[in-house]
Amino acid sequence: MNNLQPIILCGGAGTRLWPLSRSLFPKQLLPLHSEQTLLQETLLRCASVSGESPLLVCSEDHRFIAAGQAQELGISGTKVMLEPARRDTAPALTAAAAYAAKTSGPETVLLVLPADHVIENQAAFDSAVQAACTAARHGNLVTLGVVPSRAETGYGYIKRGQVANPADGSGDTASHGVFAVEQFVEKPEQSVAEQYLACGEYLWNSGMFVFRADAWLSEARAFIPEVVAACEQAVNGAQHDMDFVRLDAKAFAASPSISIDYAVMEKTDKALVVPLDAGWNDIGSWSALADAREQDGAGNALIGDVLIDDCKNSLIYADSRLVAGVGLEDMVVVETADAVLVVPKSRSQDIKGVVSRLRESSRNESDLHRKVYRPWGAYEAIDESDRFQVKRITVTPGQQLSLQMHHHRAEHWIVVKGTAKVTKGDEVFLLTEDQSTYIPLGVTHRLENPGSIDLELIEVQSGAYLGEDDIVRFEDTYGRLA
Repeated sequence: MNNLQPIILCGGAGTRLWPLSRSLFPKQLLPLHSEQTLLQETLLRCASVSGESPLLVCSEDHRFIAAGQAQELGISGTKVMLEPARRDTAPALTAAAAYAAKTSGPETVLLVLPADHVIENQAAFDSAVQAACTAARHGNLVTLGVVPSRAETGYGYIKRGQVANPADGSGDTASHGVFAVEQFVEKPEQSVAEQYLACGEYLWNSGMFVFRADAWLSEARAFIPEVVAACEQAVNGAQHDMDFVRLDAKAFAASPSISIDYAVMEKTDKALVVPLDAGWNDIGSWSALADAREQDGAGNALIGDVLIDDCKNSLIYADSRLVAGVGLEDMVVVETADAVLVVPKSRSQDIKGVVSRLRESSRNESDLHRKVYRPWGAYEAIDESDRFQVKRITVTPGQQLSLQMHHHRAEHWIVVKGTAKVTKGDEVFLLTEDQSTYIPLGVTHRLENPGSIDLELIEVQSGAYLGEDDIVRFEDTYGRLA
């Protein structure tokens, strides 16, 4: 469908999928369901129903990873709108709608999708979006409500009303599965969820929407005028940097923090819902991921290098080494290079408490993996002590680190693969495999990959302080001088 503008909301830290999901590399950027990441699956889903380039809304921390994942799929024209501060989903959507109205026209129809959902049946999704678009073109705010498959207490619900005429919201049996929204319901108790399932009138609230940009902005002005004012000012003051749209930080920060549902959808009389039965999963917990993955005859979902004996209904995820399980039942075991999680499936929603305790203790396992991605490539911590740290650094072809210096550390670089172009003070020279150089404390330096294959090197840092904030940048290709 042309003139359907995909808006993909990429915010969120995904803390319930710790230790695999971290705040600086959250679940939407991970390949949890297939070989593609959840964001890439969402991008491909959009490409199936729309010929328009998507607009991603994400944080500054994730901008290069998100843009890079779109490029890997060959999706051209992708724009990435950067949220200067976390303000929940309503301000993110309002800024995107204001931008779409300004650049593509106020009647542009928006397809708003979270970046971390799984849809098994693309054809059913396409059909539901088509029905929602028909209703949205008449000024309605349409949400996709998932047909429930079980009595779920972890989701909000939508009670659907009578069949609706997309043109005016009145009863009309010819409207092909578009219904009035009678009520939004918070997450219920188990007994209430069972009643909802038996009733057949309730749908899971998926957080997916279709509406015209001007229709959303009009309703938002009626219910959250301060959000609209802040977001329109942020868009009008935005700056463009490569494919990034940098919202005016001061204006956006003035917006209250509020969700789409609380802000507008629960108050508007223009809300409609289209039932979606397409194998939906929001991968909101480890048990949800287990449901989305292929299982063996005993109900086990095994990912990575895993060996089991006499295990049932368990998820075992091995990220970096062999994990063996014996006699496990209804358990979740997740291994990464720096952390291991063991939790009963029934408690998999409670992991946020662990992440909170890590942050209270100032431990970086809540935010970072050992492998940290940067716009130029990645670095991986191998070993560290009080006065030294060893990293493996990978620089992708044609990329370069910033021209920088450190106040508190010196560095040794040993090339193990590829060719490095090194700037050290006034010198510029090449290093090939098995060659090395020393960067003294306080000396300006830069590392580049002029070759056609990945550059890999081992970096040994030594000094009194080895934190990543000991970097003074003088030049940077990626706009990080601030």
